Amino acid sequence: MDNPPAPCRSTVSDALVGEALDTLSPALAETGAEIDRLLNELLAVPADSRDRLYEAMRHAAIGGGKRLRPLLVLATCDLFHVDRRRALRVGLAVECVHVYSLIHDDMPCMDDDDLRRGRPTVHKAWDEATAILAGDSLHALAFEVLADEATHEDPFVRAELVAELARAAGPSGMAGGQMMDLRAEEMALDLAAVTRLQQLKTGALIGFCLEAGAIMGRVPPEGRTPLRGYARDVGLAFQIADDLLDAEGEESKTGKRVGKDRTAGKETFVSLLGSERARQQAEALVEQAAVHLQAFGAEADLLRAIARFAVERDH
Repeated sequence: MDNPPAPCRSTVSDALVGEALDTLSPALAETGAEIDRLLNELLAVPADSRDRLYEAMRHAAIGGGKRLRPLLVLATCDLFHVDRRRALRVGLAVECVHVYSLIHDDMPCMDDDDLRRGRPTVHKAWDEATAILAGDSLHALAFEVLADEATHEDPFVRAELVAELARAAGPSGMAGGQMMDLRAEEMALDLAAVTRLQQLKTGALIGFCLEAGAIMGRVPPEGRTPLRGYARDVGLAFQIADDLLDAEGEESKTGKRVGKDRTAGKETFVSLLGSERARQQAEALVEQAAVHLQAFGAEADLLRAIARFAVERDH
């Protein structure tokens, strides 16, 4: 059966999308350039037999991806007037964890993908052993960056950043969600189970981005509730958009193989809700995310634009 067509958007919605993209495009480009510059410095290729490892890390991390997670960190840090150079270091750390997860997810023992960000995956461009080490090294680099005094002069701030990223990346977050995803092929999951899976696999790292900005701004835990609500809603909207792209997207635009979930027999938001209802749910989540930002003024416009981008993107 053909997928149902996307619902028509109103003129007002089109205007909001246009405004969001106008706000977001230069911010994404600037953030990507800054993250690449830092990675280029940190991943300078040594003149010894580790060169292969560094080249693989650079291949995976530099010059690709949306850089949405670093931008979320920067946008949240901006709310609290955090120094941009320091905020970039936190954004770099979360991007390193994200890229490490992609390297490992692409391997034959997991999703077995040959293409990522329009380029050969690391295990294809090199080999599986190099891919494992490249992922491990980017994971370690993230915590090295956060623990460095250049990220923040207060050791308690650095310790909280390290603890929160470890929680978001480990069995209570991204890795736990990936384990649930691997087992999803064996199970008939309902909507609640798929939501829980994605809140861990995708949402936990997005949640860290907002939490990290608040930590850098020295916002106490009880003052972070609206940002956590925003992160939860945007994380789910982002995943629904990913499911729609996997079901209906074009490989030439997404830069990766599509149709994987259907082939594997996995339940997703699209398989459970249908394309049209899934889109409507994603839109509702974006609107709800904006409500969590009501206490902020124009300084949160970038976060609002990111929420809109989460459901409007084509890759």
